[in-house]
Amino acid sequence: MKSSLKWALAVALTSIPTMAVAGMVAPDSVKIEDGVIAMSVSGTAGNPEAGAKIFKSKKQGNCLACHANTAMKKQLFHGEVGPTLDGVADRWKPGEIRAILVNSKAVFGNETVMPGFYSLEVGKNPRKDLIGKTILSAQEIEDVVAYLGTLKE
Repeated sequence: MKSSLKWALAVALTSIPTMAVAGMVAPDSVKIEDGVIAMSVSGTAGNPEAGAKIFKSKKQGNCLACHANTAMKKQLFHGEVGPTLDGVADRWKPGEIRAILVNSKAVFGNETVMPGFYSLEVGKNPRKDLIGKTILSAQEIEDVVAYLGTLKE
């Protein structure tokens, strides 16, 4: 193997663990500044198709329980508790959407009933088996951010 190829391979292999560790942000380390989380909490971009599945899944995001979304009009039981998400990408920037998903109470205050999907602030008397866990993973947050980014007027 040529020495330049060995050197390039060595650099690539040693940078992989650093990228993985530096990329994801633990839920208790996420910083919301002025209603924004500018960078990905998972360290990678989201997948809109995966985000759509999470959005409509009753076992994951269950976003349709509170929000109407014309793009998913074939799904049953759209809620009216939260605002419609039609055109949400025109109203909010990705960093704002991310902050709302991660911890809506940090953005809107305690008036909102929306849970923090990547927060350890779970309120009073949580089930013991859920303490220290988030509703969605960091990558699932990014997937939903990517999906919501497709919802334009």
